[in-house]
Amino acid sequence: MKIQISGGIGIGPTQLAAFDQAVFNAGVANYNLIYLSSVLPPDSEVVLEPHFQQPEQWGDRLYLVMAQKRTSLRNAEAWAGIGWVQDDKTGKGLLVEHEGHTEAEVRADIEHTLDALAENRSMKFGPKHMHVVGTKCVDLPVCALVVAVFESSSWRSMRGGNKLGGLKLPKLSR
Repeated sequence: MKIQISGGIGIGPTQLAAFDQAVFNAGVANYNLIYLSSVLPPDSEVVLEPHFQQPEQWGDRLYLVMAQKRTSLRNAEAWAGIGWVQDDKTGKGLLVEHEGHTEAEVRADIEHTLDALAENRSMKFGPKHMHVVGTKCVDLPVCALVVAVFESSSWRSMRGGNKLGGLKLPKLSR
């Protein structure tokens, strides 16, 4: 599985507008973003490159891990980052996401969290990697965002009834 890591910075009239621009700049706009926990399946290949694949249909699902920091305070900084470790033999691993007010804070949090998660599992992984982006609020709200894109899927698999992954769901009464 190829997992793409990319980042984006956004500026806008509101924090939500800044977030939307950051999502666009990271290459994951026009999807419904579905957050995942931070576990890399075996045989994962993590690459630093924008996703930039437009959804087959507007609003398709995009499964990802995301770190985002927004601020509208003048002279405040927004930083976001994702770090990861992998087993050199199997490719399985862990991803962590952090946000903060300084680059140093985010990098330290990523490093400490990766150490703790590996220790919780009594596992040793290869070297630590991370991708961190940030910006400073001057006069408009800003957002720093980093995503790890796993895969996308269409809503078409949901048509024709209340099905989710082949599981028949009960109809809701009104």
